[in-house]
Amino acid sequence: MNVKGVLLIFFISTVSFSQNETVAADNLALTTDFILGKFDYKNHELFTLVNPKYTSKTIYLNKDVYSAFLNMHYQAEKDGISLKIISGTRNFEEQKAIWERKWKKYNNLNPIDRAIKILEYSSMPSTSRHHWGTDMDLNSFTNSYFDHGRGKLEYQWLLENANKHGFYQVYTNKDNGRTDYKLERWHWSYMPLANTYLDYYNNCVDYSDLNNFKGSELAKELNIIDCYVHGISNKAKTFILN
Repeated sequence: MNVKGVLLIFFISTVSFSQNETVAADNLALTTDFILGKFDYKNHELFTLVNPKYTSKTIYLNKDVYSAFLNMHYQAEKDGISLKIISGTRNFEEQKAIWERKWKKYNNLNPIDRAIKILEYSSMPSTSRHHWGTDMDLNSFTNSYFDHGRGKLEYQWLLENANKHGFYQVYTNKDNGRTDYKLERWHWSYMPLANTYLDYYNNCVDYSDLNNFKGSELAKELNIIDCYVHGISNKAKTFILN
């Protein structure tokens, strides 16, 4: 058995949940390929297709995450708030397509500046939380949408209620020392499950696993794991420590 296999057994045997975390035991059957997004979520037993009434396109989520979203959507609807999922699970190949499209777009920049530009809003393949099926983007990809009118009401409702359903905004502003990715008011993570996956990532992934995409050799120089994978809000980090 290799080192990563040993770490997996150790990790599964030592994980514990607080009483408000109701993640199915099957979700602990992790592999490194899974955590890196190198799997077919459309045919994975832990994932489900989201009903089109809640989305803007074909989207899959982890089943536990989808269930929690439905509960949150029901409450939001009762309060006159509309929530629509505009992005959900993306595997390695889908994230690679996004990354390399932007890599080509910013070809006027030197490689390190090109990567930093892309990293304002897009993750390197195998470092995106969207790989896990725990994270979703809601209503708009534009921060300014949430500054006024309907968008402002939606964002305020999320700030006041999303945590009750397990969802946290992971990419807040950087006033409190959060690193790297810019503010994303649309990005919400289901922390009862995402924290488990992040713990596994910490134990079983290193820079040798970040490969097979343009600019992958820059990952270590940019300290991608410490600064970006861990660059989440203090509130989300507090949840992880519970």
